[in-house]
Amino acid sequence: MITLTRLDGSQFVLNAELIRTVEQTPDTTVRLTSGEAYIVLESMDEVVRRSVEYGQLLRGLLRLT
Repeated sequence: MITLTRLDGSQFVLNAELIRTVEQTPDTTVRLTSGEAYIVLESMDEVVRRSVEYGQLLRGLLRLT
């Protein structure tokens, strides 16, 4: 799960495994596999970085079990 910020400043938590695409045109739009889309304050690079870190965390936890 990653924390992102809506344009109004409110934060929400998103399951990064459901992200299909991230676009920056100029606002950052995160599209999910369900078809939902969120416009967020974070840059495209930041969303990708957080998603990669989340995936690395998951893989690390899976190795411990």
